[in-house]
Amino acid sequence: MSGAEARILDVTKTYRTRKRTVEALAPITLTLKPDEFTTIIGTSGCGKSTLLHIVAGLEQPSGGRVEIKGTPVVGPGRDRGMVFQSYTLFPWLDVQANVEFALRDTPLSKKERSDRAREYLDLVGIADFGTAMPAQLSGGMRQRVAIARALSYRPSVLLMDEPFGALDAQTRQEMQELLLQVWEAHRLNVLFVTHDIDEAIFLSDRIIMLTGRPGRVKLDVRPQIPRPRTVDVLTSPEMMTQKAELLTALREESQHRWRPQ
Repeated sequence: MSGAEARILDVTKTYRTRKRTVEALAPITLTLKPDEFTTIIGTSGCGKSTLLHIVAGLEQPSGGRVEIKGTPVVGPGRDRGMVFQSYTLFPWLDVQANVEFALRDTPLSKKERSDRAREYLDLVGIADFGTAMPAQLSGGMRQRVAIARALSYRPSVLLMDEPFGALDAQTRQEMQELLLQVWEAHRLNVLFVTHDIDEAIFLSDRIIMLTGRPGRVKLDVRPQIPRPRTVDVLTSPEMMTQKAELLTALREESQHRWRPQ
């Protein structure tokens, strides 16, 4: 696997109904480097997930465009892997079959699909559970399967929409460390959405904060925390300084959102 440059060019999004118009995203332009881990944060309703879904091709922008390796995004594609907060596994398929399902339209043979699935289940530390059904797995284990499935077709951009938001604190930390290990090994272009400031700083090369609706870029910062990172950085002075800066900016947006017009 290797990453690819992704470009978000003057992307806007407006939702219209018969009664109202909601401007979700103001023009946003970003270039995401092939080997960087970028996280989007912001107040609730600022358009974080909307922007991610536009990059995924699950939604169309009202204006502007997204390009991967210079090719416009017009819908979902195998150059992008997607991991959602919900586990999105097929309950009637075992773990191995869930991962193989993502490879069904590839030119791989049946054996190659099986080998590829085992390779990525091993990468996320769950190869011994190939015959287990999703209902038999914990939340963290199910999300490992979802990550393995998204990586199995070797995308150049990995998109993650609050993938650890439903997990307890300990499991969430374990999954963050796992994700860093996978990213260190393969250096994909990762675009990650979260509400958690600690998570954003711990994982990211770059953090994009969006303003309240309509979402536009408020901050574009790079945490000055060396890699590789361990949980020890969560209590470091550098972490505390970066966290204070981001919390102040978020508080400004939250106050602006509720200020009387």
